[in-house]
Amino acid sequence: MEPITLYFTLLLTGFILIGMEIFIPGGILGIVGGIAWLFAAVVGFRNFSDPWNFISGISLLLCGILTFVIWIKYFPKSRMGKTLSLQEDGADFKSHKVENFPVGTPGEALSTLRPSGIATIDGKRVDVVADGEWIEEGQAIKVSSTSGGHVSVVKA
Repeated sequence: MEPITLYFTLLLTGFILIGMEIFIPGGILGIVGGIAWLFAAVVGFRNFSDPWNFISGISLLLCGILTFVIWIKYFPKSRMGKTLSLQEDGADFKSHKVENFPVGTPGEALSTLRPSGIATIDGKRVDVVADGEWIEEGQAIKVSSTSGGHVSVVKA
């Protein structure tokens, strides 16, 4: 493969992989894309004449830094960034601190208890464990025991 073709192939591959990192998070694609940019810089430095080899290397370095800064500063505020990232503080889906509910306190299963899940007891979201059989979402429950921060429930 010609050096110029290899150079532009590595550049394009790096851009595509870093762009795919938006939709497939985990860091692997971004790292491989960064490595492709690094190899493109090496290919450009070895095969371009002066001063284009330095311009290529510096441009790729600045492009990588600029991409990172823009990503961190502006992407979370963009329409796509807001769609892909959590906008709430987590209070809506966390349960309250476990209290010692009296045995027999009524409640309702907010999720299917297989055997664990979330229920509402005394108006509070609580992590619970079903004793025995699974309990479907929306069914009435009652506290069967509490010990060591664990709340066990049964069907009411």
